[in-house]
Amino acid sequence: MLDAALIKECADPSLKPAIVEQFVAAAGSTDPLAVTVKSGGRLILVPKATSADEAMAIVRQYAGRAVVRVGLTQFPAGVGVKEPADLKPDLVDACQNLRKGTAMFAKVLRIVLKWYGNPTSKDVFPQIFEDAVYAWKTGEFEGVSVFQEEDPGNSVTMETGTPPSEDTVNTDASPEGEKTESSEQSQSVGSAEMRIDLSRIGGK
Repeated sequence: MLDAALIKECADPSLKPAIVEQFVAAAGSTDPLAVTVKSGGRLILVPKATSADEAMAIVRQYAGRAVVRVGLTQFPAGVGVKEPADLKPDLVDACQNLRKGTAMFAKVLRIVLKWYGNPTSKDVFPQIFEDAVYAWKTGEFEGVSVFQEEDPGNSVTMETGTPPSEDTVNTDASPEGEKTESSEQSQSVGSAEMRIDLSRIGGK
């Protein structure tokens, strides 16, 4: 289980801690140095890294020629990077990997939720989460490359545990102007203001 302090400090704030834990449990790794390499759908056996340098050497060796996943969130190495040499060691830093991975997964969740028509019933969220995890593992959802796809942004809000309100799009108390300004100032993928709480999945 992920350390609560690590989640609080590093995970994307749009994801509740419970869903961060479930995401990493379903799609990630307990080892910050974990590197998984697949080619043609087949797993390629690589040496277990014992240091950040070793992990990055493996990543750079296969990036661009195979599907490489790294760290706690099994982040897809090479997304947005043109040359393997441009890959940064923060991929194997627990905090940075969790930050980047949860931000990207939040975007994937919003893409899946939008495809479902932005439902407000909490009953459909287990299926949405399952589809989002599958999309994270495969990189695709309904023919869309989720890692390159544009973020739907905070037009999507996921709130389970509360009944649909009269305002199902913006359940946050902040004024619309503040939300717009915040999303414009956001620099990282998936950091648009929103709350995702799927904590009731699996009885948690």
